[in-house]
Amino acid sequence: MTVGPQRITVAGFSDGASYALSLGLANGDLVRDVLAFSPGFAAPARRQGAPRIFISHGRQDPVLPFERCGDRLAAALVQSGYDVAYRPFNGGHVVPTEIAEAAFRRFLG
Repeated sequence: MTVGPQRITVAGFSDGASYALSLGLANGDLVRDVLAFSPGFAAPARRQGAPRIFISHGRQDPVLPFERCGDRLAAALVQSGYDVAYRPFNGGHVVPTEIAEAAFRRFLG
C-alpha cells in the first residue's frame, strides 16, 4: 500500500501547532492538511505547495495571545492565498472537543 500526499496531514497544539504550520508550509507538496490548534508562529524556511490549513485559537488564551498569534496567522495565511478554515472560540489555551471534531471532519472530508 502506498500513502500519497492526499492522505498526509501534520497537526499540533501550542508550540506543536507552530511546528506543524512551519513543516506543512515548507512541505506543502507532501502534506495535504495542517491542523494547528492555538499556534504561536509559523517560520518555514521556504514555502512550497498549498496545503489546506485549519487554525483554532481561544480568544482568552493567556499563553499565546489570540490577537498576536492565531488571529494574526490566520489572516496572513488567507492573504497569502491559502485555503484556511479559522475557528476562534471563547476559551483559553485548550482544544475543545467540538473544535477537534471540526478539524478532523475537514481532514477526512
